[in-house]
Amino acid sequence: MITVGSRLCHPLKLALLCGALTMYVSCDNWHWEFSVKNIDGSVVNLDKHQAIVTSQRGKTDVNYTQLVDNERPMLRILAFPCNQFRRQEPGSNAEIKEFAMAIASNLVKFSKICVNGDDAHPLWKCMKIQPKERSMLGNTIKWNFTKFLIDKNSCVVKWYGPTEESLVIENNMPCYC
Repeated sequence: MITVGSRLCHPLKLALLCGALTMYVSCDNWHWEFSVKNIDGSVVNLDKHQAIVTSQRGKTDVNYTQLVDNERPMLRILAFPCNQFRRQEPGSNAEIKEFAMAIASNLVKFSKICVNGDDAHPLWKCMKIQPKERSMLGNTIKWNFTKFLIDKNSCVVKWYGPTEESLVIENNMPCYC
């Protein structure tokens, strides 16, 4: 368990996608430990996972397909539903789980979370305050499938817009290893 701003030393390779938001972490080091409730309500430590993906709305098919097609042994897909973007994820956790099972039974599913505002999950609060290169839109996630590239030193080095293909980010990952 953490509070915003606390830092722990635990290695974690992680690509996060929050209900339609993606963060990619490359290489070896991740220096925060976060816990999140899964879709069934159990607390899960993220230090055991290496990647994350999204919801059933908007650009889900393109983004999800690209990540799965390019999945490597170091990546695992996790789903963080978020309903803050024009309420595109209105379903209950049970409905979200059913949809996610149809996509991939091995998809690790989490309960709905917020990524913006006072109720934002600590993981997303931390990610938004520490990038080297901030989005032109500031530190608020504006829409589904906003992507973050994190380097081996656990720094956000680049934000990608919702229309940027996952393959572009995949190709950039070796630059930050």
